[in-house]
Amino acid sequence: MVADEGLMHDVYVVLGLLAESTSRIKLGAVTNGYTRHPAATAAAMATVDDISGGRAFLTLVAGGTMVLEPLGLSRDKPLSVVCESVELMRRLWSGDEVDWNGKRFALNKAQLAAGRGRQIPIWVAARGPLLLELAGEITDGVVLMGKGDLGDALELVDRGKQARTEEFTRVYLDRLAYTPEMLAEAKTLYSYALMDSPDRMLRNIGLDHSQIDRLAAAIRDGGPSAVNELVTDEMVEGYQVVGTREECRDTLAGLVETHGLDVFMINIISPGLEANRGLLEDVLAMASGEGRSR
Repeated sequence: MVADEGLMHDVYVVLGLLAESTSRIKLGAVTNGYTRHPAATAAAMATVDDISGGRAFLTLVAGGTMVLEPLGLSRDKPLSVVCESVELMRRLWSGDEVDWNGKRFALNKAQLAAGRGRQIPIWVAARGPLLLELAGEITDGVVLMGKGDLGDALELVDRGKQARTEEFTRVYLDRLAYTPEMLAEAKTLYSYALMDSPDRMLRNIGLDHSQIDRLAAAIRDGGPSAVNELVTDEMVEGYQVVGTREECRDTLAGLVETHGLDVFMINIISPGLEANRGLLEDVLAMASGEGRSR
C-alpha cells in the first residue's frame, strides 16, 4: 500500500513503476474522496491493474486532519464520501456508462477506457464506528490500527457484515518495536495515532480522560512534536506491539489467533530503500522465529 497523503510522491507514478519492476506482489493505493474524485481514482487504479496483470487493490480512508488541512479542505460527511466512492468505482469498473447524482459526487455518462469488467478489491481503513460498520457492510476488507482496539473495532465491522457471505479480509497494520531505537521512534510517532481517533479507541489503547485532555492540548498548542515528551513506554505498548523479539512474535501470533486476522502489514516510514528493506527482512525473520537473514 502506497499512501496518497498530502503532497508526497505521486502515488500512481510510484505504483506504475512498481508494476513494471515486480511480478507477484499486490499493489495498492491508500487514498480518499476529498483530494481525489472517485472517478479519477477508478481510472488510475484500473490502469495500475492493467499494467500489473491484475495485481491492484485499493484502500479508502475518510481523509484525516494531516492530509486535508494543508489543502484547505474540511472533512464533511465522511460516511457519504466513502460510501459513494465505493459505489461509483464499482459501477465504473463494470465497464458500463454511469450517471450518478449523489450527496457528494455526480457523473454524467462517464465510462472508463481501461480495466473495464474486473472489480478491484476495496478495503477501508477506519476508526470511527459508522465507517467500521460500513466497511463490513459494503467493502472487501478493513484495515485496522491500535492493538488494544482490535476487538471492539472488529465487533463493529462484524455488525455491518451480519449475514454477508462474501470473502472479507481483516488487516492489522502496525509498526513493531523490539529495539530501543524502534521504541524511541514509536514515541515520536505516537501523536499521529491520536489525531482523529474516537474516544473508544483512545480508551482501548489505555488512555484515561486526563491523559487525553493533556495530549489534545499539547497537539493544539504545539503540534504533534509537542506530544513527544509526554509519551511513556506504557502508552506506546497500549497502541502497538512492543517488547523483546520473542515477545513481539508471541504477541503478534496471539492477535492473529484471537481476532482472526488475515493479513499483517508493516507500517514503513523509514527513509531510504536499504533501511526499509532491512526492516522488512528483520521483521520477517523475527515473526518466523528465525535469525536475521539477508
